[in-house]
Amino acid sequence: MNPYVILGIIAFYFLILVVIAQFTSKAADTQSFFNANRGNKWYLVAFGMIGTSLSGVTFISVPGQVGAQAFTYFQVVIGYVLGYAIIGLVLMPLYYKLNLVSIYGYLEQRFGFWSYKTGAAFFLISRSIGSAARFFLVVGVLQLAIFDALGVPFALTSTIALLLIWIYTYKGGIKTIVYTDTLQTFFMLASVVISFYLIATELDLSTFALFDKIQDSEASTIFNWDWTSKTYFWKQFFAGASIAVVMTGLDQDLMQKNLTCRNLQEAQKNMFWFTITLVIVNFLFLSLGAALYIYAADKGIAIPAKADDLFPVLAIQHFSPIAGVVFILGIIAATYASTDSALTALTTSFCIDFLNINQYEKESQKEKIKTYTHLGFTLLMLVIVLLFKVFNTDALITTIFKLAGYTYGPLLGLFAFGMTTKRKIKDVAVPFIAIVSPVISYVLAVNSAEWFAGYQFGFELLLINGLFTYIGLWAVSSKINSKEAAIA
Repeated sequence: MNPYVILGIIAFYFLILVVIAQFTSKAADTQSFFNANRGNKWYLVAFGMIGTSLSGVTFISVPGQVGAQAFTYFQVVIGYVLGYAIIGLVLMPLYYKLNLVSIYGYLEQRFGFWSYKTGAAFFLISRSIGSAARFFLVVGVLQLAIFDALGVPFALTSTIALLLIWIYTYKGGIKTIVYTDTLQTFFMLASVVISFYLIATELDLSTFALFDKIQDSEASTIFNWDWTSKTYFWKQFFAGASIAVVMTGLDQDLMQKNLTCRNLQEAQKNMFWFTITLVIVNFLFLSLGAALYIYAADKGIAIPAKADDLFPVLAIQHFSPIAGVVFILGIIAATYASTDSALTALTTSFCIDFLNINQYEKESQKEKIKTYTHLGFTLLMLVIVLLFKVFNTDALITTIFKLAGYTYGPLLGLFAFGMTTKRKIKDVAVPFIAIVSPVISYVLAVNSAEWFAGYQFGFELLLINGLFTYIGLWAVSSKINSKEAAIA
């Protein structure tokens, strides 16, 4: 593909986002940035959340891993349904009842200062790493598609891409993002559908015939009943449920969008339709992965050593120019939808949970704090992206969920303990417990095959980590009196 064509696509796409930002950020203040004054329509939030949840990781890594793991990732997706039900029926009523802007304010009301700060800190760590990893994936694709040919270094590519996101989000925040993410989700899904059609055309098949071929292939295997395997069904199912709860329900990024709905009923309606759509879209991405492997085999194309490179290599080096353009649009849309939302959520959490921005009366003071914080997290993400460039070795989706198993586990344990017990804890001990639990989980994971007759931990490590946190909290807890019980 001509690199200047791709540059033109990026420039045009960015121009559209800036125009949207200009319209949505008029008369915006810090409250608009944090929760859009709770005036968003539920269907816009639901559709936009698809792009935020999936990101470039789903766009590239999910299709790529089909070659090694078939459709077993869909077992995780089935677990998502249970997790989203818990979010809609248990967590969201709590957040709306307490009228929260940052969801970690619940931990302060339930346990105290140190629990509150620990929960918010673990979110900042988890989301910074996860979002930077997702962003790194797509910057690598853009580097391969255009900037290597132009002699632009990876560090400069990353800087420019993040700067573009900062420009259209720094003013309107979540109020702007709900609209830009809706547009970006549309582009991402449209690119997948068009990719299917173009692949089928190049294989001289109809789209339905291609789906039949996918269904008949070994790659379409979903269920794995080998209990020692990392992709054993019940491991994946419960891990999926817990991943959904912590990476959506206990994550300021996704919950911040839900909390912009007008009321709880609309937020729950948003979650219901979001769940249905997400399941369908994930299955579509897995099917796309099978189609890519079928295409490569039919054309005699060597499979890249790194699974994440399969879709980019085929789209840029082997597909028609139209297919390449569609791919670039889709992956840019997926990445921007995820990263812009993450930067806003990180800014919101830090401003509210650590800087206590609402203590300032003047809007000019709040605006200054918010702007500098937003810029600071943009720079932090750039640093993490560059570190990923040096140290990344695994398929990226596995890397992200592996990290999430360690960093989100304490959040899961904290919220679970608060909502399932009526006990008070020694608040000052919480940071220690939140650090020790992931360490124990790591030791267990490294030695599991030797200690447990070949059993290997997969995504269910998140549950184990949360359980250790829960046990630790119980060990430093005691019964509460009737007055304290009213708060709990």
